[in-house]
Amino acid sequence: MKLPIVKFASDNSGFGKVLRQRVDQYFTETGKNKYGGFQMYLKTFIMLALYFVPWAIFTFGGLEAGAFWVAEVLMGFGLAGIGLNIMHDGNHNAYSNKSWINKMMGRTVDLVGGNAEMWIIQHNVLHHTFTNIDGLDEDIDPAPVLRFNPNKPLYKIHRFQHIYAWFFYSLMTIFWMLPKDWMALSRYHKKDLIKTTGRSTKSLFFHMLWTKSIYFTYSLVLPMIFSGLPWYFVVLGWMVMHAVAGFLMAIIFQPAHVMEHNSFPKVGGEGLKLDSTRLEHQFQAAANFGMNNKVLTYLCGGLNFQIEHHLFPNICHVHYKALSEIVKKTATEFDMNYRGEMTFGDALALHTTTLKNLGRSSQ
Repeated sequence: MKLPIVKFASDNSGFGKVLRQRVDQYFTETGKNKYGGFQMYLKTFIMLALYFVPWAIFTFGGLEAGAFWVAEVLMGFGLAGIGLNIMHDGNHNAYSNKSWINKMMGRTVDLVGGNAEMWIIQHNVLHHTFTNIDGLDEDIDPAPVLRFNPNKPLYKIHRFQHIYAWFFYSLMTIFWMLPKDWMALSRYHKKDLIKTTGRSTKSLFFHMLWTKSIYFTYSLVLPMIFSGLPWYFVVLGWMVMHAVAGFLMAIIFQPAHVMEHNSFPKVGGEGLKLDSTRLEHQFQAAANFGMNNKVLTYLCGGLNFQIEHHLFPNICHVHYKALSEIVKKTATEFDMNYRGEMTFGDALALHTTTLKNLGRSSQ
């Protein structure tokens, strides 16, 4: 099964060339490289510690029930931090100029129960190439209970999705750890996308079986054996941790693309031909928010600068704030709409409104 053909318009305006020249000039003049350096090493230590230190304490140190729940919540923040910061830049080859370091950092998703290859196909190959294009971008194609773009069928239950969507967001990483990667492996095998990883379906199957076994052993089995807590405490704590992580990751990813002002092209039987260039399409399918919120930017791996991320996915997120000034200036000169005025609260509010409207109109 081959992917439909999507053709973008040619960049006759020269926007892409000018933008790349200015970004290259920025790195030349500042003497900085495009990777993370010490900032990313420090952040990696913090996020991994936020996840594994509470785990080690309640697994082997013994905690009272109240402290146990606090530890699980902290682990949820750590898991979200690993996903949004470390593995994300690693799998985009933006963490370091050394490929083995990028691979190791990208593999942190395996360490916490996911799979790097499945993530790379869904995110790098599909989402970044076909952003918000119905039928190709799986990020806007969740279970039918949620309607993220106007091309999908409208059901009566969608009338309430702006209310119940937040519950499903909290299940995101639980679903990811359990059936999602296995379903993706089967789906990508049928779509002949496994070859993009340089591995075979069989080798990935056994790799996932091994890494997920390790994950569930240390995250559930070891605490049941050594913590002294009832088994159901351990299971419920694991679910709380994932609920926190899933919710945090969803409220960063979804407002970046599922917004009323974003475009959602649909692929037809003969493919899709867009009037916009590949770079222009990113301005139409993505939005920034909270650009002046330093805490948000630090915690979410710069993914509130979604436009910059999609334009330069191979540049570490620590540079997005500086690059945003260049991107905005260049976009303005070329009469392109740069959406970056929303606060984080504004983005969540508009995302909620978008879900509500998508649940009540078939247009």
